[in-house]
Amino acid sequence: MERFRTRPALLALATALAAGALAPAQLVGAQPAAAASYDWVALGDSYTAGVIQAAGDVYEYPRDGCERTDRSYPQVIDRDFGSLIELTNVSCGAATIEDITFRAQEPIGRNVPGNPDPDYPFPPVPPQSEAVSPGTDVITVGVGGNTLGFGEILFKCIELGSGSDGKGTPCKDELAASIPGRLTKVSTQYGQMLAKLHERASDAKILAVGYPTVIPEDASKCGYNNQHQFLSITQGDLDWLRQDVLEPLNRTIEKSADAPSSTTFVNLYDSSRDHSVCDSRKWVEGVFDGDNRITLVHPNAAGHRNAADHVASAILNAIAPSD
Repeated sequence: MERFRTRPALLALATALAAGALAPAQLVGAQPAAAASYDWVALGDSYTAGVIQAAGDVYEYPRDGCERTDRSYPQVIDRDFGSLIELTNVSCGAATIEDITFRAQEPIGRNVPGNPDPDYPFPPVPPQSEAVSPGTDVITVGVGGNTLGFGEILFKCIELGSGSDGKGTPCKDELAASIPGRLTKVSTQYGQMLAKLHERASDAKILAVGYPTVIPEDASKCGYNNQHQFLSITQGDLDWLRQDVLEPLNRTIEKSADAPSSTTFVNLYDSSRDHSVCDSRKWVEGVFDGDNRITLVHPNAAGHRNAADHVASAILNAIAPSD
């Protein structure tokens, strides 16, 4: 079970662990500080990488199209932890489970219809699992939404809701029958991915990071045709998306993570319940953000800060000595 700690407590524990890890090396007098670091590999899709400008600036040049940003949660944790952990962040926007497990991915950058990326196309990047080695201590992985096809579902709901005046459930009516099969696909591929990660680093602790709250429990908070929320998706379809698509996606990931003994699920959903796309203090931007930049329903810097707190706590729990 996750033992969540506040940020000051996290930083204090990280400092104590770093000091404790360095002590033996200092007594021997032969090891540099970096030798005492834990190795952490961050895998995932755009909810890990950051991608949107509201989650910071892309920090890698030349760009590889994965759009890892400096205020995404892996980078926030890396700064908080300092020398305690050596981070390798290979998360990539639009990644599927298969892109992590075995398939080279062709990143899309910020290439969207009507707003082409000047650097597109990008060369393929290796399967993310190749960044994991026998010496890896901790692996975080946040993936599943693209395998489910959430972006495709979202755009279809916008299309079908257009002209509905916000009434009915046109998206549910057309797509509901496909959701169980999509969730089964996520479950199957997630298990295969975890097996691959265990194969590459049998002693590593794996943290399966879930998705935050995107749609509020009260969908009446969401205005029809509001571009800073869900555009033309009806309230009925928003309820369906939350109850039958997004919440089951998190449950599928959690259940998949329960099987291997060294895998822990990190719940971001509960802590973000009052910070959905339609809440005033949102941690996830809508189709467009407040500056009218295309954000396509992704966490902003505040959402990544929350994720960082929970994932950091889980990392410390994973590497700390047993009580």
